[in-house]
Amino acid sequence: MEDRYNVECCDLIHTHEEVVERLRGAMPGEDTLYDLTELFRIFADSTRVRILYVLEVSEMCVCDLAVVLGMTQSAISHQLRALKNARLVKARRDGKTVFYSLADQHVKTILDQGLEHISE
Repeated sequence: MEDRYNVECCDLIHTHEEVVERLRGAMPGEDTLYDLTELFRIFADSTRVRILYVLEVSEMCVCDLAVVLGMTQSAISHQLRALKNARLVKARRDGKTVFYSLADQHVKTILDQGLEHISE
């Protein structure tokens, strides 16, 4: 049988067919991997990560976030829109004020595990 998995730059003359097939079957689809890439892209901005860390501690409105982070309300709103579109934050209206918080426990877990990883 032709060894169709060998990579041109690889000096291997044989692959482990069972492992290769098992992993190929376990790989998420391209759409899922694209969505995962987009999720991690959101975390690639330090302002958005700062907002998430603040919201991990307390639900806040745009005005309070702007003061805590030393930024304009417009800049905060822009980043919150991206975070909300990525389903990382949620909004709750109380009268005229909108309060933001982390969307769910998964977001906190991602932040905590990321911090733990870089602290090792």
